[in-house]
Amino acid sequence: MRHVPFFRWVLTAGFTLFACSVWLYASEPDAGLPATRQIDLTVVHEEADGTCRVRWSDPYAKKTREGPYHCDAGRSDLLKAPNYADSRGYGWASGFMVTEGPDRGDLDDIEAPSEEGLSTADILLLPAVLLILTGLVGGNLRALPRVLGVEARLVRRATRLAEAAGWASEDYARAVDAVRDTGRRGELGAAPDPELVRALWVLREAGPEARTAAATARELVERLRPLLEEAAPAAGLGTRLQAGPAARADAEAAVAELRRLLADAERHGLRERFAQTSVDLLRGQDADRAALAAGADFERDPEAYRRLLEDLAPLELAALPGPPRRRRWRR
Repeated sequence: MRHVPFFRWVLTAGFTLFACSVWLYASEPDAGLPATRQIDLTVVHEEADGTCRVRWSDPYAKKTREGPYHCDAGRSDLLKAPNYADSRGYGWASGFMVTEGPDRGDLDDIEAPSEEGLSTADILLLPAVLLILTGLVGGNLRALPRVLGVEARLVRRATRLAEAAGWASEDYARAVDAVRDTGRRGELGAAPDPELVRALWVLREAGPEARTAAATARELVERLRPLLEEAAPAAGLGTRLQAGPAARADAEAAVAELRRLLADAERHGLRERFAQTSVDLLRGQDADRAALAAGADFERDPEAYRRLLEDLAPLELAALPGPPRRRRWRR
């Protein structure tokens, strides 16, 4: 099932409407404030809420005009009637008169309720804000389960365990291969092949524990590698967010199984055993020193070398497959 970015499209639609609203605001001819200048007003009548009737001198019509206005109700009482020093018993207020356009000479009453309805820009702005909020909140809520499913540390631990198991299994298979290759060219007779003796000495030094550890490692790797592929979406935040619902469900199941395998491996100390097995099987790299030690050990107990050669099973030559490849998970 493919992931559908629903809230991303909601957010895109919201930003598109918001951009259109801003463009309309900028392109409207009345978008800017009209040019005004401050003038004195004679307050003929005033209510307690600031509603008043004023007179002012209109220089453009060259006459005194009178009309409603919203005075500052909080101004000093000395500016209101009958306290104001006006012989007619009027008050005083300050206002702004329009100086440009067809309305010049009129009062610019900022506090007066507008008689105009909502513009197109206003109508677009409200759904734009709602869509943006829905896209942001919904998108984050939808991403929350995916973010919480990241198990990068657990996947790294499982990867390191798989690497240690793979090395132990491959080192043992390499040691057995060395015995088989030299065994085809020589025998453990009166004058045994030194290379064959040295290859058998490496396995004798590693002991039967190496054979058991290699078998355990081979089995563990075969279980870990497919689980690591399934758990790939949980290895990081980016991969988790890009994965689809089916891949996330598979990853969660794989992570649960990896957690169980890691707990079992830690309980039995498997990673340390695998590391020790690899170290024991690499002792033959110093050929001269290993040859001397192998020759002396063979002279003490040649029958043990012959039994070891007979006990090696052909199946132990099978090497593990290469490192796991990342696959594309289902979206």
